[in-house]
Amino acid sequence: MKTGYRYVSFLFLTAALSASAAVVTRAGQDEHRDEHRDDHHDQKRVYDRSHKDYHNWDSNEDRYYHQYFNENHGEYRDYSKLNRRDQDNYWKWRHEHGDDNH
Repeated sequence: MKTGYRYVSFLFLTAALSASAAVVTRAGQDEHRDEHRDDHHDQKRVYDRSHKDYHNWDSNEDRYYHQYFNENHGEYRDYSKLNRRDQDNYWKWRHEHGDDNH
C-alpha cells in the first residue's frame, strides 16, 4: 500500500512542477512579445532579413516605401505582397536613403 501512495505522490508532484514550468515559460514569452511592441497599437513591425533589424511600419515608412516604388517600379504594390527578393531590395534601398531612425 505504501508503494501506491508514493506513486500517486510522485504523479502529483510531477504535475505540479510541470504546471509551474508552463506558467513561467508563458510569462517569459509574454515579456519578449512586450519588448517588441510600440506605444501605438496599430503600428506594425517588419523584420529586415538582410540587415537583421526591425523597422516600425508607420506613416513615415509608408512615405519612404511609396517614394521607393515611384523611383524604381512605377506601379504601387503592397509591401506584404512582395516576394522576398523585392522586400530585401527595398530594405537595401531604405538603408541607403535612411533618416536618423535607421
